[in-house]
Amino acid sequence: MLEPTGPLPPEIYWRRRVLALGVAVVVLALVIWLVVSLTGGDEAEPEPTAAEVSTSATTTTADASADAASASSTRDGGGASGGSQGSGGSSSSSGASASGGSSSAPATTTAAAPAPVLPGQCPDQSLAVRVTSEEPNYKVGSEPEFTIVITNIGTTQCERDLGAGLQQVLVYTLDGNQRLWANTDCFPESTADVRSLAPGDQAAYSVKWSATTSEPGCETPREPVGPGAYTVVGQLGGVRSAPEPFNIVP
Repeated sequence: MLEPTGPLPPEIYWRRRVLALGVAVVVLALVIWLVVSLTGGDEAEPEPTAAEVSTSATTTTADASADAASASSTRDGGGASGGSQGSGGSSSSSGASASGGSSSAPATTTAAAPAPVLPGQCPDQSLAVRVTSEEPNYKVGSEPEFTIVITNIGTTQCERDLGAGLQQVLVYTLDGNQRLWANTDCFPESTADVRSLAPGDQAAYSVKWSATTSEPGCETPREPVGPGAYTVVGQLGGVRSAPEPFNIVP
């Protein structure tokens, strides 16, 4: 039965059989591919392994911790910049201190509260201070003289204590890095000098310097200041003048 019979040569019958077999194989392959394509999408995804579940849980926990830390930092920062802070911000700060963990945020320094200004007194923002040197150059051994001028730059009349103990005249090196002398170091004054200043009014005071160094309390020896370039600054309360240069020459 396998031997081809017929009027044609046997090679033709064998070729026909091979062609028919090839077509059958192709059709069978297409049918199998179609069945696999239709049923493959319904297969359930493989269950995650224990290692994958553990990794996912760890990542989720780390993300939650990072989010909580970010929220806590935002609350603390808002309390620092906003002035008043609710109990949530206080609890966060206390918790950070109790845990002993170091914080990357810089330590907050509480500024000293300004001295209260009595009603009717001139506030610092309504005053201007200027200091001048009587001469641009002083000989070694002479006593430089300075004038401090306080001006009411506000729009209303007010009073202010301008006592000598509240006015400061300070001498620095030219670069401003070293304080050499202040008029209140060795001769502090407590006598009040309340002045009433209308808008634009000025009060001027003269101060002499012995051209020697001093420190608050005047406990260290005073040394003569040699030739060089220096600056003088005037101050009243929180109001400070621009530095005025002068020289001591041989």
